[in-house]
Amino acid sequence: MNLSALDIAIFICYVVGITALAYWVSREKAGHHKNTNDYFLAGNSLPWWAIGASLIAANISAEQIIGMTGSGYKIGLAIASYEWMAALTLMVVGKYFLPVFLQKQIYTMPQFLEQRYDHRVRKIMALFWLGVYVFVNLTAVLWLGALALNTITGVSMQWSMLFLALFSIIYSLYGGLKAVALTDVVQVVLLVFGGLMLSWIAMDLIGQGQGILAGFERMTAELPEKFDMILSADNPYYADLPGLSVLIGGMWIMNLSYWGFNQYIIQRALAAKNLREAQKGIAFAAFLKLLMPVIVVLPGIAAVLLLPNLAKADQAYPSLMTMMPEGLKGLIFAALIAAVVSSLASMCNSVATIFTMDLYANKYKDKSQQHYVRIGRTVSVVALLLAMLTARPLLGQFEQAFQYIQEFTGFFTPGIVVLFLLGMFWKKTTATAGLVAALGSAVFSLLLKLLWPALPFMDRVGLVFLLCLAAAVVVSLWQRQGVQADAVELSDVNFKTAPEFNWSAVAVFLILAALYISWW
Repeated sequence: MNLSALDIAIFICYVVGITALAYWVSREKAGHHKNTNDYFLAGNSLPWWAIGASLIAANISAEQIIGMTGSGYKIGLAIASYEWMAALTLMVVGKYFLPVFLQKQIYTMPQFLEQRYDHRVRKIMALFWLGVYVFVNLTAVLWLGALALNTITGVSMQWSMLFLALFSIIYSLYGGLKAVALTDVVQVVLLVFGGLMLSWIAMDLIGQGQGILAGFERMTAELPEKFDMILSADNPYYADLPGLSVLIGGMWIMNLSYWGFNQYIIQRALAAKNLREAQKGIAFAAFLKLLMPVIVVLPGIAAVLLLPNLAKADQAYPSLMTMMPEGLKGLIFAALIAAVVSSLASMCNSVATIFTMDLYANKYKDKSQQHYVRIGRTVSVVALLLAMLTARPLLGQFEQAFQYIQEFTGFFTPGIVVLFLLGMFWKKTTATAGLVAALGSAVFSLLLKLLWPALPFMDRVGLVFLLCLAAAVVVSLWQRQGVQADAVELSDVNFKTAPEFNWSAVAVFLILAALYISWW
């Protein structure tokens, strides 16, 4: 796709503007030097609107936009469950998990695990997350983001990866989480506006001049199979979204792990001014998640009518962009790149936080705050370099790279959820039991994949969760250690939520109920 001079000018304005904004929000008062709290937790100064926007910006990247639009093209509205159920999960995280984490005043998830269990759990999980973030998440976002850039502009994969890496480093390296989170507000506005405009124009084209409502009515009339939210067992895509498992099964485990215990997501909430502000930010993010299918799924369904002969479903989003008018095309392109670089910046900052605070600072305890910040910045650069060098060898041979990554992380997700849930809410859970659950997750997952290959991935995640839960309980009871000395004292945690959070939770639930009832 060729971008016009106007499109390129709009994109350049975006790059310059977001970089200038990042440096402006990162400036320090005269005589003040950034410490670890400033760099990794934004000085615990983030307001609710920055937290909510940054959660979405960190979550949505090229693989979500292009991949979910492709899934909308292939499967239909059912794929929206990943977004809509995430909204409900966020409310659970805000109500029950955040109060525990903020009461502990932690920087990282491994730090909480040491406070609750022991140093072994912290070190093992810190090394595990570093490996996953660098060699799975960072490589995926970098490779698939470059693939999108290559598809749209024709720029080679290597140069595309280099541009994305440099852009994310330039605007985030100096300011740390504060620069990432506050610029994410602009990134999300751009993402939402660009995505809504693409959906609007696509449906208007389908409506043939009669407006978007006429276009939507035509879509539902001509493609009724694309508007089934709960897939039946005879659906060809049942293995991807196995019926009610999206409501009561394995999707809950994946969502709880991602939104509740994932460092580069939860780090925004840990940087809040206070618990109430963090919960307001979580609620804001939940409402944005309800909107996301309009941006990333609906265009894919529209493309079935507008572009019925695509060779690959993942071509839907780039192909729709070619149909956009001059100027708007540049804006939507900027929104796509914004999604990529905000995720890259978020992941790099979280890699730096875990390495610096969980591994380096634990070993070298007598260094200055500024030294730790320099280490964090160095780690961010090294992580991106490693991701660039390994992206092609790790992902270049897979046609469905994103699905492969989902399955890989799904091997460990159930055990991680057990490790945290029992750590927070069952005082008798031992460190050994926690490790058995975390490490046993990979063993159970592999065995089920080999012995029961027909079992849908999502159902396997739910079953492995139950097996890991049972294993952890059995080991804890077998050790007969009773209540652990470092168990979370829930009576010290304030689980009371403000009226606005409670009403938001009710609204999210009712909206979801209406959506699923309407499109069952």
